[in-house]
Formats: sequence, C-alpha cells, structure tokens
Amino acid sequence: MKLRHGAAVLLFVLAGCGKEIAQVAAIEPGAGTACALDGMVLKDYPGPKAQIHYKEGAPEFFCDLMELFTTLLDPEQKRPVAGLFVQDMGKTSWEKPEGQWIDAKAALYVVGSKKPGSMGPTYGSFASAQDAEAFAQKEGGKVLRFEQITREMHNQPGSAHDSKMH
Repeated sequence: MKLRHGAAVLLFVLAGCGKEIAQVAAIEPGAGTACALDGMVLKDYPGPKAQIHYKEGAPEFFCDLMELFTTLLDPEQKRPVAGLFVQDMGKTSWEKPEGQWIDAKAALYVVGSKKPGSMGPTYGSFASAQDAEAFAQKEGGKVLRFEQITREMHNQPGSAHDSKMH
C-alpha cells in the first residue's frame, strides 16, 4: 500500500481487549520535503532516503541513510520510535528514488560502497539479499543487517556525517 501525504498512523482496535495498537506506514515525501538534520530537499539528491515515525509527533525524513543512523545511534536520541523506513534500492532508481519503502529493521545494508548519496558515500538499502550482494559486487562494500551497523562505522571525525558537525 502506497500512501501520499496521508495519515501515517492507522489505529486498529483488538477485539475483546479494548486496546489500541498503532500501525505505522511509510509516507512518500513531497516535492519540498526537507531533511530533518540539514534542511536539504530530499528529491534533489540521489540515493536511498529514510524516515522515522515517532510514537508522538510528526515523522522525520532524511536525505540519506548515514543521517538516519547518525540520528538513531545518537546517545541523546530518547524519543520512542513507532516505525523506521528506507527505500529498497533493488526496486527503485538510485539517481531519482521514489516509493519502494521497506521496514528499515528488516532491510539489508551495503556499507562501504563508493556510491554517492546527498553528502558523499552512503549506505544502500535492500529488501533482497540477492540485490544487496549484486550491489556490493558492483559498487564495493559489504552486506550487513540493521543491528550490525554501529555509530563508529560512519561517524568519522570531520566527515560530512560527523554528528559533532550537526
């Protein structure tokens, strides 16, 4: 299901329990949607985009995956997260990615490629191990799962993604 500027949160009531469970869906960013960290317009840059939906408040969008992980792995990030989404680069164009949102925690990431994103090299995100491996063969890097990515992998002093610079 693809949503455009619609509600991100759908509530379902569990039969017999009376408890509500929030189920979050990705939102396709609009033409002017800006990155939460640097204000850059997402649609102006190549590479996969990301979005964080918090349990409270508006979702945040990121113009590349390095910024997503900088935010998530920041020790000061305490806001409860309801959903994380990245784009499946096995199904959309690197130069002008659109749609193809997948659960960020279930995605596979190619770390260490030289493929450029909004601020230099970034991670590639994929739903399929075959697509991730093919990308790594062509562009370099290694395939990792979400929980294998650490702050130290991309937070090098002086880099465009150094959290001290944001």
